Amino acid sequence: MSSEKAPLPFRYTFAAGAIAGVSEILLMYPLDVVKTRVQLQTGTAVPGSADHYSGMLDCFKKIIKNEGFNRLYRGITAPILMEAPKRAVKFASNDGWGKFYRNAFGQTQQTQGLSVLTGASAGATEAFVVVPFELVKIRLQDKASAGKYNGMIDVVTKIVKNEGILAMYNGLESTLWRHILWNAGYFGCIFQVKSLLPKADTEQGKVMTNLVSGAIGGTIGTCLNTPMDVVKSRIQNSPKIAGQTPKYNWAWSAVATVAREEGPAALYKGFIPKVLRLGPGGGVLLVVYTAVTDFFSKMRETSAAKGL
Repeated sequence: MSSEKAPLPFRYTFAAGAIAGVSEILLMYPLDVVKTRVQLQTGTAVPGSADHYSGMLDCFKKIIKNEGFNRLYRGITAPILMEAPKRAVKFASNDGWGKFYRNAFGQTQQTQGLSVLTGASAGATEAFVVVPFELVKIRLQDKASAGKYNGMIDVVTKIVKNEGILAMYNGLESTLWRHILWNAGYFGCIFQVKSLLPKADTEQGKVMTNLVSGAIGGTIGTCLNTPMDVVKSRIQNSPKIAGQTPKYNWAWSAVATVAREEGPAALYKGFIPKVLRLGPGGGVLLVVYTAVTDFFSKMRETSAAKGL
């Protein structure tokens, strides 16, 4: 990535990641709504029922028909507010962890193993930022919760009042696993795919390289982390009630519960809309991030040349 060719200060990689994240969420958000709806349903789809979905297209059609097109963007405020710090932390911490591990292991260049390790570390760092926003998004996207909350602030207020302030970090463990797995797959694949593709000599070629490697990275990351995403959605959509242990509580025990009660395939509920979002979305992220960091690099070089 650009940061490897011409390292930028943290504030620039942070800003570039924020711009990339907001660009991706504006394009792909409806797929995230559909993914969450499919993941949250626990029963068998009932023919003709407006509350059960047989798949991605059925979910899209029923949401638009029964709830209106704008429902596909319900809860987008939290993701937009989340995407800036989330993606900013993802790319900035990936660069930061990369420098740390290269120094720690005495490497002058990034390697495949270091790409996976830095991606996993960046994912863990990112998870701490996103959990409260993810919690709000899940509660707003679930149809059963539609009448409970008037918007993002109302969700936060009611969660803190009824479940306690620590409930805002409900699902932290599963979110850590989700982001560690996705980022390890994403950044590890980007490194590997770029090393296999012919070196691009034109700007258009560089864009295509980033688009392809980012899309493949996003797809592999999604294959790795979907089971954790399913249980994260279940955990975060389960309100904490005093004296009761939630059915979905810890990540790996929740994975076992879903597999036992619904079958292993249930751990990949919502996979198609998720991979359709995060495959191309991973490409969009990398293209925009690289373009913005290249712009910042040129801007700094111009300022330095002018003595500013």
